Amino acid sequence: MPAIVLVGAQWGDEGKGKATDLLGSSVDYVVKFNGGNNAGHTVVIEQDGKREKYALHLLPSGILSPNVTPIIGNGVVIDLAVLFEELDGLEARGVDTSKLQVSANAHLIPPYNRTLDKVTERFLGKRKIGTTGRGIGPTYADKMSRIGIRVQDLYDEHILRQKVEAALAFKNQVLAKIYNTRAADVDEVVTELLSYAARLAPMVSDASLVLSQALDRGETVLFEAGQATLLDVDHGTYPYVTSSNAVSAGACTGSGVPPTRIDSVIAILKAYTTRVGEGPFPTELNDDNGEFLRKTGAEYGTTTGRPRRCGWLDTVVGRYATRVNGVTDFVITKLDVLTGLERVPVCVAYDVDGVRHDEMPVNQSDFHHAKPIYEELDGWWEDISQCRRFEDLPAAAQRYVLRVEELIGARVSAIGVGPGRDEIIERHPLNPRS
Repeated sequence: MPAIVLVGAQWGDEGKGKATDLLGSSVDYVVKFNGGNNAGHTVVIEQDGKREKYALHLLPSGILSPNVTPIIGNGVVIDLAVLFEELDGLEARGVDTSKLQVSANAHLIPPYNRTLDKVTERFLGKRKIGTTGRGIGPTYADKMSRIGIRVQDLYDEHILRQKVEAALAFKNQVLAKIYNTRAADVDEVVTELLSYAARLAPMVSDASLVLSQALDRGETVLFEAGQATLLDVDHGTYPYVTSSNAVSAGACTGSGVPPTRIDSVIAILKAYTTRVGEGPFPTELNDDNGEFLRKTGAEYGTTTGRPRRCGWLDTVVGRYATRVNGVTDFVITKLDVLTGLERVPVCVAYDVDGVRHDEMPVNQSDFHHAKPIYEELDGWWEDISQCRRFEDLPAAAQRYVLRVEELIGARVSAIGVGPGRDEIIERHPLNPRS
């Protein structure tokens, strides 16, 4: 009953699809357990001698594998217009999406929350969080305030209308009187949400039960996090975080599968560091090196198109990810991007007002003021995209990986050496039952 959790170890965009691809045919279910369409996965597939690129936002990456059942768990917030737009786009390219299941307990993003998200961010001005404005945060707030709308509510119009009326009784006051924005109309909202009900109905399931039965049968379930460790609402760089739990524990609450059934936790660590939006970033590079990483690594948001902030690898963050996620295996991605650098700095600790910190500072202000302490490693010039064994890598690249492994405190089981699905080195099997 292998249950594997896959998380990002930094601020997102680490390339989680690499691990999903490597697990390949051994995975029977892929579950998205948190977040919404505010994050994206880019998956590159070789088809008929050509590379096909797929940008996924709300759907689990397993949707591209014909033998996998993809599931959107209860911890996800769903914009139904985005869901069906994404499904239509995949089907137009010949991808079979008929196996998709959606938890009846997942919350829906109503149109008024998209509006509220955008006007709130504008109102914050310089104090903005860097939200994508897609209604994610307000929908999670509704969930915790117990005024949210769930998938199952689409199938009882009376309850749906009651919930929309209750939410708008307060939200319309905020929209009209504070933000000077047009109030939302109850009938329009209900009509829009109900317009998706018939098409969604065949996908709706008791995801917790489906997954429990799959594990009982000995099938492999992969739980795929949206966002990443340092964007987790509890364990990330608050308040510059997402609105859900993106660490491994979120796989349980976001799917209805208990922690006693989890076999391993795979964390994805980019060979350098990026983040999108506001917030502290100790190793950020605002120079030619940062531009080199951005251009060479094509560091632009899958969902937003925003240029990502870039910096050297931060192993303090890596150690933190190991600890809060219980990481059993790391996958280092985009090692090829570092090719051509004479020296490759790695952050091993922070200096905060003259005091060395080998672990993440507990105080938010200290992290904001942290200056990286670097250890410089030798670079390499050789093209590594054709390497398929660790021993094939240049000696300097091998030393880089081994030193990072030592610093983050968990084994590096796979290494991405290019954007293609097959451009990866597997040092240790990622499936714990292999």
